[in-house]
Amino acid sequence: MARMGIFDSAISLFRLLDPERAHHLAVWALARGLGPRFDGPDDPLLASEQWGLRFPNPVGLAAGFDKDAEAFRGALQLGFGFVETGTVTPRPQPGNPKPRLFRLTEDRAVINRYGFNSAGVEVSAERLRHRGAGIVGANIGKNKESEDAEADYIVGATQLAPLSDYLVINVSSPNTPGLRALQDRAQLSALITATRQAATEACGGESKPLLVKIAPDLTDEDKQEIAATVNETDTDGLIISNTTITRPAGLMSGDKDEAGGLSGVPLFPLTRTLVGEMYQLTRGKVPIIGAGGIAGGDDAYAMIRVGASLVQVYSALVFHGPGLIPRIKSELAARLRADGFAKLEDAVGADHR
Repeated sequence: MARMGIFDSAISLFRLLDPERAHHLAVWALARGLGPRFDGPDDPLLASEQWGLRFPNPVGLAAGFDKDAEAFRGALQLGFGFVETGTVTPRPQPGNPKPRLFRLTEDRAVINRYGFNSAGVEVSAERLRHRGAGIVGANIGKNKESEDAEADYIVGATQLAPLSDYLVINVSSPNTPGLRALQDRAQLSALITATRQAATEACGGESKPLLVKIAPDLTDEDKQEIAATVNETDTDGLIISNTTITRPAGLMSGDKDEAGGLSGVPLFPLTRTLVGEMYQLTRGKVPIIGAGGIAGGDDAYAMIRVGASLVQVYSALVFHGPGLIPRIKSELAARLRADGFAKLEDAVGADHR
């Protein structure tokens, strides 16, 4: 645990660097086993089972940090219950021009317009072949210039489904032109069906858990259509949500008007509300991973009570460092016990009961 303190102290030095350089340095360190390690066992209260997978705790690392599956082993050692790699595209692509990542320090937020910078699916696949223990999901997307989105997701599913514990269709990044249009009911239904078929064939007939990551910027009609599609296609889960293109009132940082998707603390109210809405629209039958603005155990608990079975963090690590992970778990367990829950699953959707 002493090493955790050393790494936390280094976070203040990271923040002196250009944001993208600091991101690469953190990935580099974790990929080489230079990060801290949480050695203690998780509180049994935090364990749960989803899709036949036993999660030691519900706190995961969101996609976007470990884009090319470099650092998932080191990330798992931070105490995460699971890690999600990607978003990865079939072919390598550089993403959008720099600068494309901005810290909004006063707002505890981040704006990015990376645009799916990716080394390509073959690189991630090679690294995941030697993955070891721990739950690892793979997040797949399409190349910017691709005219056949479905074909791109099929490539990702074919390559990564056999090497991951679950697969995520990302149709919600605001930084790839036309991507969010894939949330349309007809397109999304066809995409889910094709991706599932490719994943199942690649896994020798085994049905790999398939999740869809949606945007926070949806109309009421969008939400109803997505819920109907999820129910009709027997989608295994939702990740709610991605970054927002809106700018909530009260942002103070100088870079608040930069183009791109906003994440971090200001996103939390949007995400929490959407998790609750989608939980109700899917009648609580579709497990949800709540992601967006979680910066402490109270946030994680609130997300679970409105319908999330698991949660993910990313942006908060920029400001709090890896010590945030054991803190979230400790605070979450305390809240569950204080409210009399015998296990995590009992709290899922409690606000709707």
